[in-house]
Amino acid sequence: MSPTIRSVVVPVSDLDAAKAIYTALYGAPHTDQPYYVGYNADGFEISLAPQPDASGGPVAYADVDDLDATRAALLAAGATERDAPRQVAPGARVCVLLDTDGNPVGLRGK
Repeated sequence: MSPTIRSVVVPVSDLDAAKAIYTALYGAPHTDQPYYVGYNADGFEISLAPQPDASGGPVAYADVDDLDATRAALLAAGATERDAPRQVAPGARVCVLLDTDGNPVGLRGK
């Protein structure tokens, strides 16, 4: 499988305020939890993630077959780690790297 971007996570400092805006655009969320609000935009996942410092901007996550191998290849190519791999659901882990200009590169896989 080639990497495919299927989701964007938007960090927000005020979940309720952001939820009002995104609900007006995408309709009712399919998941509405204090730690995560998810919308389905024609098969594409738009997620709101509460964070005290939401200044990092949205992160697009590429789905990859092997998160560890892809992460290692990107680090070897010059990326740096922003967020280490962590489990977010059964069989799903994510991490965020930074390219050489500081732009986030999200990976989601096993």
